[in-house]
Amino acid sequence: MAVFVCRTESIHYRLYEFAKTALIKIFVSPYSSVCDLYCGGGEDTDKWYEAQISHYIGIDASSSGINEAREMWESQRRPYTAEFCELDPCVETLELFLQDKGIPTDLVCCLQHLQLCFETEERAKSLLRNVSSILKPGGFFFGITPDSSTIWSKYQKNIEALHNKGINLKSMLPICIRSESYTITFEAEDEKFPLFGKKYQLKFAGDVSSETHCLVHFPSFIRLAREAGLEYVEIQNLTEFYDDNRAQFAGFLSSGGNLVDPRGRLLARSFDVLGLYTTFVFQKPDRDVVPSIGTPIMQDSSHFRRETSNLVSDSAPDARHSQAHHGSRSQYQDDWTGNYSSREREKQSGERRRQSSVEEEKDMHSEAPAGANVGFVEHPETQTGKSHLRGILGPGPMDLRFTESH
Repeated sequence: MAVFVCRTESIHYRLYEFAKTALIKIFVSPYSSVCDLYCGGGEDTDKWYEAQISHYIGIDASSSGINEAREMWESQRRPYTAEFCELDPCVETLELFLQDKGIPTDLVCCLQHLQLCFETEERAKSLLRNVSSILKPGGFFFGITPDSSTIWSKYQKNIEALHNKGINLKSMLPICIRSESYTITFEAEDEKFPLFGKKYQLKFAGDVSSETHCLVHFPSFIRLAREAGLEYVEIQNLTEFYDDNRAQFAGFLSSGGNLVDPRGRLLARSFDVLGLYTTFVFQKPDRDVVPSIGTPIMQDSSHFRRETSNLVSDSAPDARHSQAHHGSRSQYQDDWTGNYSSREREKQSGERRRQSSVEEEKDMHSEAPAGANVGFVEHPETQTGKSHLRGILGPGPMDLRFTESH
């Protein structure tokens, strides 16, 4: 019991719970049907109840997790119908096992463990094929995963610092990224970003052991999703997601204390932890609806970059500097995450955002730290006479520059 209380009071746990709660509130309408991939032990049962769903399908590769989720639902006597299946979405063909379980569903989510699917390309392909096969046309696939652009940027900065000191990297393995709240450990050095199978260990302060994750290469994520019939909508760092939805959700973080200031701005430590994660949103096109439906509430995040100095309290100058760089990276990472491939989003944003982005690009480029290997890629729209440059995530390797428009 003491361990559980400690976990529920940890900054990481509370911030992650906020993110899951917010996403469910945004995407889930009353009477929706939901398939929850890697559902775990039913920790989100209350969230689904509050969202007033009509049907729930919980999928997990762990028999103990599925049993706990089923027991949680049964003990709380939730009014929605539910099915629980012990299946690995990265291995088995879900459609074959779920024919009489209530598919297709309005929504598919993966609120944890998506990163484990990127151990190999085949596992990632299998997951996304499964999502597409059980999702209704017009439905959304959404979730949370570690933000690999943030983690890779931190890794590259550590590597660069060691190189500058003339230190033999082999003698420094494993390479650790440390903060007040967590430690990220890479067992081997890589100058290139492997598309699949790049493993690291993540351990939060207070945790007994670390968890092994794989970096998610976002352009590959988007490419494979498109091949499976899912259109990219959004990949957004959770700090930006919070700022976009701060008016609606600041109270959730204020209730426990030590996460936001009195004005609802993230404190430095909260910003650091929340910045390790990103949302992702895809949609299965409905061919009967033109144009395809966009994300229901999530707003344009460009104003985040104009207000980065206000997100962290005035008492944390170091965090403000880090945050300013993160805001710059958020602008630069558009090509790295493949944002430029979403023509619908560009059409919706209009001339106002294009002009704003050009101005911000100039500002952000001037803020890039010395020695950062920031490469720029011409946005496809420049071919039509519009001057718009997008960059990679910042100090990342040259290999991540994209030259294709799709």
